[in-house]
Amino acid sequence: MRTPEHIILSRTDSIGDVMLTLPTAGLLKQHFPGVRITFIGRSYTAPVLACCEHVDGIITLEELAMDNTNHPVERLRSLDADTLVHVFPQRDIARWGKRAAIPHRIGTSHRLWHWSTCNERVPFSRRKSNLHEAQLNVKLLAPLGVEDAPSLASLRRLYGFKAPLPTEAVRNYLRPDRINVVLHPGSRGSAAEWGLSNFAALISMMDPSVYQCIITGTAIEREGYATHLPLDLPHVVDAGGAITLEQLVMLIGGAQALVAASTGPLHIAAATGIRAIGLYASRRPIHPGRWAPLGADAHALVNDVDCTDCAAGKACTCIGRIDPQRVMDLIIALR
Repeated sequence: MRTPEHIILSRTDSIGDVMLTLPTAGLLKQHFPGVRITFIGRSYTAPVLACCEHVDGIITLEELAMDNTNHPVERLRSLDADTLVHVFPQRDIARWGKRAAIPHRIGTSHRLWHWSTCNERVPFSRRKSNLHEAQLNVKLLAPLGVEDAPSLASLRRLYGFKAPLPTEAVRNYLRPDRINVVLHPGSRGSAAEWGLSNFAALISMMDPSVYQCIITGTAIEREGYATHLPLDLPHVVDAGGAITLEQLVMLIGGAQALVAASTGPLHIAAATGIRAIGLYASRRPIHPGRWAPLGADAHALVNDVDCTDCAAGKACTCIGRIDPQRVMDLIIALR
C-alpha cells in the first residue's frame, strides 16, 4: 500500500488502555511524517487524548452512536481516512468502517466479525503473549509495513503526552513547599487492589512537614475509602469525587509521585514523568509484564514474582502483601 496520509486508531475501552495506545500514535508519526491521526475513544477518555500531541482529532463512540442510523457511516466517510486500525475490537465501529469504504481496515484475526469487516487481519493473541500491552498494539501496524518490535524504553519516549498547567482550583490541592504524593486507592474493578489498610499505613509513614498526600478517586470510590483512610491528618487532602478527569491530569502533572494499582492514573503519571509507583499481582494476564507503567521514573512492585497461586491463574491476594515500606522507600528517595 502507499504511504498512509490519514489513520484512524480505534480504542474505546478504559483510560489505561488508551494511554498505552498513545505510543502507537507516536510510532506512526515517526514512520510516516505528516500523517494525520484521528482517535476514536469513549467520551470520558477524551480529556486524556487531548493531551497527546500525536492525536490530531478525537471522535467519541457516543458521538458516532447517535440515533441517526446513517450518521456514523457518514461521519467516518467525511474524514477521508485511508486506514482504520481496530486496536480494541468494537463490532459497530468495524461495521461502520466497512460501510464507509475506508480502504484499509486492520484488525486482529481472532475476532469473527473482523473476517467480514476488515481486509487486513493480523494473527496474534494478547492473552497468551509475553509482550507488553504497548508492544501488542504495535503488532497491528504490520500491514502498514511497521514490523519492528520496539523496546519498552523506545515506546515510553513516544507518548507525546503533556499535562495542562494546573488551574487555581487544582493548585489548591498542591503545596509548593511539600513533596506532593497522589494516592489513588481504587481501580473501578479493573485491577487487583492493594487494599485500604495498606494505603492507611503508607499515609501514617509520611512526615506531615515533608509530604502532602492527595487522595483521588470517583465519588463512589470515595464512599468506600472515606471511613478507612485517615483523612483528618494535617498532610492529607481528599479530592475524591471533587475533580474532573482533566483536573486529575493537571493534579498528577503538578505532583511529584503517584501510588496506585494498574489503573489509568498510574499510566498518566508515568507518561508525565513523575514517579509512578504501581502495585501488581503476578498473575497473568494482569501482571506487570503486560501492564507495567511506561515512564522514565516508573516502578512496578509485586510481592512475589514466583507466587504459585498466581502462576496457576488462581485468584490471589498477594498484592495486599506488598510491604508499604517498599513504597515509602521509593517516595523517600525523592527527597
